[in-house]
Amino acid sequence: MIAAAGIKITKVETSKLQGLVLENLPFGRYFTDHMLEADYENGAWTNIEIKPYQPLLLDPSTAALHYGQAIFEGIKAYAYANGKASIFRPYDNLSRFNISAERMCMPVVPEEIFIEGMRTLIELDKNWIPSLPEHSLYIRPFMFATDTVIGVKPSAKYKFMILLSPTGPYYAAPMKIYVEETYTRAAPGGVGFAKNAGNYAGSMLATELAKKQGYDQVLWTDAFEHKYLQEVGTMNVFFIIGNRAITPSLEDGTILAGVTRDSAMVVLKEMGLDVIERKISIDELLEAYQSGLLREVFGTGTAATISMIKELRYKEDTMYFDTDKSEIARELKSRLNAIRDGHAADTHGWMYMI
Repeated sequence: MIAAAGIKITKVETSKLQGLVLENLPFGRYFTDHMLEADYENGAWTNIEIKPYQPLLLDPSTAALHYGQAIFEGIKAYAYANGKASIFRPYDNLSRFNISAERMCMPVVPEEIFIEGMRTLIELDKNWIPSLPEHSLYIRPFMFATDTVIGVKPSAKYKFMILLSPTGPYYAAPMKIYVEETYTRAAPGGVGFAKNAGNYAGSMLATELAKKQGYDQVLWTDAFEHKYLQEVGTMNVFFIIGNRAITPSLEDGTILAGVTRDSAMVVLKEMGLDVIERKISIDELLEAYQSGLLREVFGTGTAATISMIKELRYKEDTMYFDTDKSEIARELKSRLNAIRDGHAADTHGWMYMI
């Protein structure tokens, strides 16, 4: 079977969905029946197909395994109130994916493969979309270098794929966060703004050390002074100080331009808050906490949506937050969920209907 965009489709004979309960599934552990795969060779995309989910056969010299040319995105599809399926802001993810591709010296993926391939894949596996609150179908587009030669240079061949995974809440409980002062996630001129695999590999040691101390994630600081705040774990971060929502600026290129971050900024303004993007230091944050002005701290991201933070540890100081009283974060999450589920008007044109 060939889809409208020229995508070859091979369906499974028997769905894995039979007997699987789509409730409280751990994040990223279960995958739907089908996947999309395409190859970049001789300067063009080819072999575009949707086929049964299956292992890949890779040569040991595959370039991505040695030199890290690999990028990905995170998107979600939801069961909409009208009975259809909808994807949240996929064109923004396409744009960011190609920004990452250009930074990592990789080819861009055209809309007809990224968006139409995603739409066709979800249409095929739409029964995998959970309808429960806080549940969704996580979409993972990714691309990696496939040259079979060892040599430090951009690959001439690449593979683009899309996987689908039904999932429940990512961070169910409010988090305890350790402010990182030793390790660095990103520096100006680096690849902090790109959603590349190496960024996440480089963050794991600091996170594991924080977990050994009883924390869930780290709040990253700048590479030079370990003073200015960047991201929290794999999320963007917001600080509610008085009637202002402050989030670190993207101008240094060290922070991912989150789609949920951008959505949160729009909704927070609609809620009547002043939303400010600027540098903010840990010293300013601690002073705001001690003066009683720092009301809430929360992370935003595709997987987590809105994740509340109940504790921040910096040196010998610990900042505690009563998340039961985190009215702004709860209202923000409620409004975003209502838009995604079709229970509130999509006045911004964020939802892409399947």
